[in-house]
Amino acid sequence: MSVAIENFVKAIYNNNIQDHHDTKPGNIAKKLGISNAAATDMAKKLASKDLLKYEKYQALQLTEAGTKMALNVVRKHRLWEAFLFKLFDMSLHEIHREAEFLEHETSDFLANKISAYLGNPKFDPHGDPIPNERGEITTEDHSISLSNAEEGKSYIISRLMSDDKEFFDFCALNGLKYGNSIVVTKQFSKNKMTQITINTNTILLNEDFTNIIYVNEA
Repeated sequence: MSVAIENFVKAIYNNNIQDHHDTKPGNIAKKLGISNAAATDMAKKLASKDLLKYEKYQALQLTEAGTKMALNVVRKHRLWEAFLFKLFDMSLHEIHREAEFLEHETSDFLANKISAYLGNPKFDPHGDPIPNERGEITTEDHSISLSNAEEGKSYIISRLMSDDKEFFDFCALNGLKYGNSIVVTKQFSKNKMTQITINTNTILLNEDFTNIIYVNEA
C-alpha cells in the first residue's frame, strides 16, 4: 500500500480512537494537510478496497481490514519512537517526526526485531500504547486528562497527546514527561486553568495543555 493510504487509515484510527475527534473527510483532510476533495476521493477509493465505510456527509469508519492496516502502521511508528528515544535521546518531537518517515519503510520482520531488542515495550515515550505483532493493544487505559484531575491529589503522567514542537519543548523544560509525578494544587474551573507542582516547581497550565496531558492516580 502507498504512503498516502497508510497515512489516511492511520489518521482515521488516531482521530477515532486516540483523539476522539470527528472522522468526517474534512477533519481527516485538515489533519493530513490535504484538500477536502482529495480526502473524499481517497475515502471513496479505500471504500472500494474494503478498508473503510464511506457515506456522504458521514464520519468515516474503518473496516476490520482497515483497522488492521492502521494498527500495523501505528505499531511501527511507536516502536521507532521508542527505539530513537532510547538510543539517541532525541526529543519527543524529533522522534515523532522521524517515525513518520520510518514507519512506511519498515517490514513486519524488522518491526518485530526492534520490539524484541527493546524488550517488547507496551508504551512509547509519549505514553501511547504499542500494538503487539497481532495488532492488539493489550493494556488498559484508566487515565484522565489533567483538566479533570482533583485538587490535592498526586498523579503520574501517563500520556502526552500531541505532535506539536512547542508543546514538547515546554514539557521538556518543566519536567513534564511520561512517568513523572505531579501534584494538582488548584483547579481554576471558571478560567479553565490547572496549577500543579512538579519537582518543587509550581506551574499554571491552561486547558490547551491540560486537555492533552493525561494522568493516572499515584
